[in-house]
Formats: sequence, structure tokens, C-alpha cells
Amino acid sequence: MIRPIDIARMLNISTSALRHYEQWRIIPSVTRGENGYRRYTDVHVAYFTCIRAMNPGFGMKVTREVMQQLLAGRIDDALWIVNQRQAELQQQKQTADRTLRILEHESADEGRKIDGKAMTIGQISEETGVPSSAIRHWERMGLLEVDRNPGNGYRCFSPAQIRRILIINTLRSVVWSLDIIKEVLREVDHNDLQQARRMAQESLSYLNAMNRLQMQGIHALYALIEKIEQEAAAM
Repeated sequence: MIRPIDIARMLNISTSALRHYEQWRIIPSVTRGENGYRRYTDVHVAYFTCIRAMNPGFGMKVTREVMQQLLAGRIDDALWIVNQRQAELQQQKQTADRTLRILEHESADEGRKIDGKAMTIGQISEETGVPSSAIRHWERMGLLEVDRNPGNGYRCFSPAQIRRILIINTLRSVVWSLDIIKEVLREVDHNDLQQARRMAQESLSYLNAMNRLQMQGIHALYALIEKIEQEAAAM
């Protein structure tokens, strides 16, 4: 059996953090000795190690979901949760790459008209990969000015707005403040792209760093799964 203080030192965390994980029910049940002290095993250590490794890249909400699936014996479901988050990060990276290309090489009218007409919100959502709900939210926040079809009142987007939507999406992926994003957009409106290029590049660097952190978490997750399966086979 392993003492809590030894695990805490190994992972450079407090023993209270270990108790929090136990209270959240994201580690296996913990038995106690006759003296009342918790009795941790190698499996608990593997869980603690995985939690600490996954949190930086996936956040505690996702990490908790994954641990709960593992405890329920649903290993593949846990892996698919991680796979989904990796797919989302890949989408953000592709958007950042496209944004940089537009800012560095392509014109403000990058994109395509559909049937020679302005785009609907569904069409521009498909073109940019940004959900319609996000586009509506950005309009409410004042990041987008969208014309309306006088006949039916529907939103009308020009191909030039593709660049603006991609810039917003890229900067939001790094959680830049609303004021900073508005400042960058004002500069873009005046054909000053220097800050937009710099921040888009910083956003891409952030996504690259997040990818590495997620890979570290996945490595620890797979080690935990191997430990779980070894323990199950030995029973």
C-alpha cells in the first residue's frame, strides 16, 4: 500500500488534491487500514497520474468524464471522448492555418459566392466550419455587422466576411478578450493586418502547445488503461 504523502510528493500536489479526486469519484474506491488511513494501490497511482497529465490539455471537465467512463468499465467510450476533443483541436488548427493564409497572401474577398448571391448563415457556416450559433453570438456582441435581406429579413453574408469570421474564430480559440478582438478587427477594417497576423500566429502556437499537452495526457491515459486491463486479467 502507498501513503498519500508519497503520491503527493511524486506528483507535486497536495494530499488534499488527492482527497478531492476521491470525493469527485474519479478514482477507484479507497479502503482504509485499521488505523483509519487511506490505503492506495498502484492502480490509484495510475489514476492520479493520468488525471494530472490530462488536465492541462483537456481540462478537468473532460478529464472527469473520461475517468468516470473508465470506472464504469467503458474504456472505448472514454477513448472516443478524447478522440472528439482531438478532432475539435484539429479543426481549430485548420482554421488558424487558413486565417494566416488569408492574412498573408489572399485578398479580403477570399472565398466563393454561391450562385452569385450573398451567402446565408448556413452557407457561410459550412464555408468556414464555424457553427451558426457562434456567428449569431458574435453578431450580438458587435463583432460582426450583418446585412439583412429586405424581402425576408434573413441574414446576408458577403464572401469578404469569411476572413472576418475566421479571424474571430482563431482569436477566440485562445480566449483573447472581446476588447482585443474588436481592436484587431478595427485595424483589419483599415487594412492594417500586422497585429492580426501576429495574434493569429500566436493562436497557432497556442494550439500547437495544446496538441502536445493533449498527447502527454493521452500517453498517460493509455498507460492507465493498460494497468486497468492487467489488473482485470489477474483477477
